[in-house]
Amino acid sequence: MGDSSNPFLEPSPLPYRLPLFALVRPEHYREAIEAGMREQRAEAEAIAADSAPPTFENTIVALERSGALLRRVLPVFANASSADTNEAIDALDAELAPRLAAHRDAIRLDPRLFARIGVLHETRDELGLDPDQAYLLERMHREAVLAGAALDPADRARLGALNERLSALTTAFQQHLLADTNDLALHLTDAAALDGLDDGARSAAREAARSRGLDGWLITLVLPTGQPALADLADPDVRDRLLAASRARGCRGGAHDTRTTLLEIVRLRAARARLLGFANHADAVTAGETAGSAAAVSGLLRELAPPAMRNVARERTELAARAAATGAREPVAADWAHLAEQVRAERHDLDLSVLRPYFELQRVLIDGVFHAAHLLYGLRFEPRTDLVGYHPDTRVFEVFEHDGSPVGLYLLDPYTRDAKRGGAWMSSLVEQSELGVDLPVVVNNLNIPKPAAGEPTLLTYDEGETLFHEFGHALHGLLARVRYPSQAGTNVYRDFVELPSQVNELWMLRPEVLANYAVHHETGERMPQELVDRLIAARGFNAGFETAEYLASAVLDQAWHLVGPDDDVTDVAAFERAALAEAGLEDPLVPPRYSTTYFAHVFAGGYDAGYYSYVWSEVPGADVMAWFEGRGGATRENGDRYRREILAPGGSRDPGESVRALLGRDPEIGPLLARRGLA
Repeated sequence: MGDSSNPFLEPSPLPYRLPLFALVRPEHYREAIEAGMREQRAEAEAIAADSAPPTFENTIVALERSGALLRRVLPVFANASSADTNEAIDALDAELAPRLAAHRDAIRLDPRLFARIGVLHETRDELGLDPDQAYLLERMHREAVLAGAALDPADRARLGALNERLSALTTAFQQHLLADTNDLALHLTDAAALDGLDDGARSAAREAARSRGLDGWLITLVLPTGQPALADLADPDVRDRLLAASRARGCRGGAHDTRTTLLEIVRLRAARARLLGFANHADAVTAGETAGSAAAVSGLLRELAPPAMRNVARERTELAARAAATGAREPVAADWAHLAEQVRAERHDLDLSVLRPYFELQRVLIDGVFHAAHLLYGLRFEPRTDLVGYHPDTRVFEVFEHDGSPVGLYLLDPYTRDAKRGGAWMSSLVEQSELGVDLPVVVNNLNIPKPAAGEPTLLTYDEGETLFHEFGHALHGLLARVRYPSQAGTNVYRDFVELPSQVNELWMLRPEVLANYAVHHETGERMPQELVDRLIAARGFNAGFETAEYLASAVLDQAWHLVGPDDDVTDVAAFERAALAEAGLEDPLVPPRYSTTYFAHVFAGGYDAGYYSYVWSEVPGADVMAWFEGRGGATRENGDRYRREILAPGGSRDPGESVRALLGRDPEIGPLLARRGLA
C-alpha cells in the first residue's frame, strides 16, 4: 500500500496540475518513482506481449500513454535535485539514477517492442498517418536503433550496464561540482577588497556571507570561468584569487575532485559508442541530431575559430595599451574583463555598471520580458500568489492568450543559493499534450545573487540577457501545441533547442521593449536615449573574447568525445591544452568558458558532444533575428507567424522544415558572422 498522503500518486488537483509542493517530502519521491517504474514496466509488457498485429494505436500511442506517474514525479524530482537539493535528495538521486537508467533501457531495448516498431516503420507509407504521427514513428524508430535496440542479447546486457554506470557517474559529477563550487566561494573580510563593486553587488556578497554564518562578504561562484565581479574589482590580487577559485573547481584533489569521475565517463561513453557501431561518442550523438556527424560540427568550429582569434589578438592589443597607459600590470586572464570595461568606457563612453540601476529585476521581468511576449503573441501574465512554488523565492504566474483562454503556468526562481547548481536553465514540470489533456507548467532557474531584505535586485547586463534567453525556452514550452507527450515543448533536437532562446535575446535591446522597462529604480526616469544609443553601438564589443571562450569549450567537448575506447587519457590538464592548441584556441588570456573539470553541460547536463549546439542553432537563429528586424520587430504579425512555424510545432516535425517555413529558404551563415563580428 502506498502512502495515501503522497502527493504524486494521483494527478494534482491544483490549477494546471501544478505539483503540490507544500506537501512533498523526500520519501515521497522514492515511493512515487518506484511505483511509476513498476506501472510503466507493466504497461510496456502489455504492449510487447499483445498478440494483435502492431498498429500505430496499440504500439506507438500506447507507449506514449505509458508512464503517467513517472511524468508527474520525475520532472519535480529533477528540479529539486538541481534547484533546491539537500543531503536526502542527493543520496536518493545517487541511488535512483542507475535504477532509472536500467528502467529506461528495459523498455527501449526490449526486442519485442522494437520488432513492433520495426513492422510499423517498414509499412509506414501504408498506414495513412498524419504528418506529426509519421514524424513520431520515424523518430521513435531512429532513436531506438541509436539506443541499441538492434543489438544482440549479450551486447544489450553490456549496454545496459554501461548506461547504469554512466548515470551514476554523471550524478556524482554534478554533486561533486556543486560542493566544490560552494567551498571555493571567495570570503573577504576587508572592505577595501571590495573596491569597485557597486552597492548591489556588495549587498549580495554581504547577504551570502550572512546566510553561511560568516562575517564580511562572500563572492559566490557562477558556473562559467569568468566571474561577474572580475569586471569591477579594483584590486588585481583579489581578481587573481577570484579567477583562481573559479578555475580550481574539480581539480584540487580531495573528496570533490571531478577528474577521476569525468575520465571514467569519457572511457565508458567511448566504449558504448563502439558497441553501437560508432567510432566515438561524438559520432554516436551527432548521428541523432541535425548536424548528422562529428565532422560537420568540426567543420563549423574550424570555420569560426580563425576569425575569432584574429579579433582576440586585436582586443588583446587594445587591453595591453590600456594597461600601459594607466600604469597597470601586463594583462593576465583575471584582468581581461576589468580592462575591457575600461576600453568600452573610453571608446563608447559606456560603463556597463551604470546600467544596473535601470535593470531592476521586477521591471525587467514584467515590463520587459513579459511585455515582449505580449507584443509578439498577445500573452498576458497574472501573478498567482495563492499558488505555492517549491521554494519561497519561486514566483508563480498564470499565462493567458489575448482572448483570455488559458496557456499554462510560468514559475521563476531567480536567486543563487548553496542548494542550487550553477548556471541558468528552463524545465518543464508539466508538459502539454492532447493525449494527456495537459497544459504546460514551466520554470526558469537563474543564479542571481540575492540582495539583503528590502533592497532591490539590480541585474547586470549579462543577467538581464540571460533572463531573456531562458524565457525563450519557457515560451517554447508554453506555446508548443502537440498531440503526443514525447513531442511537447522543447523535446526537439538538441542542436535546435537553443534557437528560440537565442532569438528571444533580441528583444532586450529592441526600442519597443527596452523603452518600456529600462527605468531607474530610484528616480523613475527612463534610460536616457544617448545611453541607449551608446549601449547599442557597443553591442559587438569584446566579441572576439566571447566567441573564442565559447568555441574553446565547444572544442573541448568534441575532443573529449572523439576519444576512442582504447585511448589512454590520464592527464586532464594536458589533454585540454593539446586540444585547444590543435584548434588554434589556446590563449592564456582567454580561458575556455567552461574548463573540463567544471564542464557541467557535458559531464552532467545532457550536452555531451552537444555543446556545439549553441553556435549550430545560432546559424538559423541569427537569420531569424534578421528576419524579425527586417519586418519591423516585435509585432503581432511577426510573432504569430514565428509562433506558428517555430514554437507551436514543438518536436512534431523536422526543425529544418520549420525554419524553411518561416524564412522561405534554408538559413545562411552571414547573419551569424555579422552578429558576432566575424564577417
